[in-house]
Amino acid sequence: MDRRTLGTVFAVLGVALLASTLTVSALVAPDRSVDAGSENQTRETLVGVQGGGPGWHDHGSVELFEGDDVAWRAGDTDSYFDVTMLDNGSVMAGFMQGGYEDCGPYESPCTRTGFRVIDPEPSPEVVTERSFPVRSPTNSEVHDVERVGDGQFLMTDMENERIAIIEDGETVWEWRGESFYDAPDDPTTTDWLHINDVDAIDEGRYLVSVRNANQILVVERGEGVVEVVNEDDGDDSSCTQSNQLRDADGDGDVRCGDPDVLYHQHNPQWLGDGAILVADSDNNRVVELHRNASTDEWEVAWELDSAGGIPFDWPRDADRLANGHTLVTDTLNKRLVEVDENGTVLWSAPVDRIPYEAERLPEGERPTGERYGEVNTATAARLPVLDPAVSLARGAVPGLPYWFAGLQLGLSLVAVALVGGGGYLRRTAE
Repeated sequence: MDRRTLGTVFAVLGVALLASTLTVSALVAPDRSVDAGSENQTRETLVGVQGGGPGWHDHGSVELFEGDDVAWRAGDTDSYFDVTMLDNGSVMAGFMQGGYEDCGPYESPCTRTGFRVIDPEPSPEVVTERSFPVRSPTNSEVHDVERVGDGQFLMTDMENERIAIIEDGETVWEWRGESFYDAPDDPTTTDWLHINDVDAIDEGRYLVSVRNANQILVVERGEGVVEVVNEDDGDDSSCTQSNQLRDADGDGDVRCGDPDVLYHQHNPQWLGDGAILVADSDNNRVVELHRNASTDEWEVAWELDSAGGIPFDWPRDADRLANGHTLVTDTLNKRLVEVDENGTVLWSAPVDRIPYEAERLPEGERPTGERYGEVNTATAARLPVLDPAVSLARGAVPGLPYWFAGLQLGLSLVAVALVGGGGYLRRTAE
């Protein structure tokens, strides 16, 4: 067989491989829309959508799902994050938005972050905004806010790496990460701790997610940190990457939890003393952690890394519902999914853009919930390098199909190589 003919064969094989890979994968892909509920049950789910695009800050929205249909959407914002429905039916949401002229110490135009209150009736509109300017539009956002009293709001602040209670635009109480972790000279210049969630456990006690430390803290007013979930395991490598945590005091150590227990987590939920549910994002799973009564260490008691035949891809929220099920925000698969203790999908719905957090209505996220037993539901197999590469691409390319994973990327690269090699052989044929 001459080079020209061989080149033609390679090119045809490459095109056939690419076409069959994409076609078959699309045909056999599990459905992201599932509803196993009764005919009289309509699930209402409130969703904060971060958006997408190169910086993941385009086309953010707040959406209310009735079943798998969007009942209303409030958009026209770079990103929304945590969402909470208030007693009067309005929605409170953390947000970030560029293009402001009121920039404080920063040059105009700038990005501001904070929280908004949205009235969905008769059509969604922002009725209140509390915000402040930040140095950078990335990793400086207010990811979480909740009401803790009449006129008081508890929120995270990644710009200054703190949690704070705000009243009438003023800080009335705060806890700063620098009181517990080695701090850089100026936390606004780097993505240091990435404090991304805070929940009131009870009066004056707060559950705080410190993403870059792989740790969850219980902070008590007047006492500071009273408990650490996933204590320092001695290996700091997972926490010091990308100029995150650092040994500022020179003692040879930083506070860094074991990444096999938690790795860059989001949105933990307190289920009661000794139990926490959390989206273990960089481990691509949801876990329930229990405190071991004998050792006082927190251990994985239940985990789930896929649902409905689709492996989780960077989940960022998990809520234990009043009915005992678990609602998961499967971020990079752009879906919401409700499962039982065994991982069986009872409901799921696709989201057009990247969702950050979701709440089932009317209950919202509660500081209590049913505990699961020792059920190991981890089954997903992942391809090194290829699956992480697809995960990175999903955020920047919103149109990338959810079924396009590491296997499809690998086969597509082989197909492209065959077509390219075939073309080379044809061009160089004598």
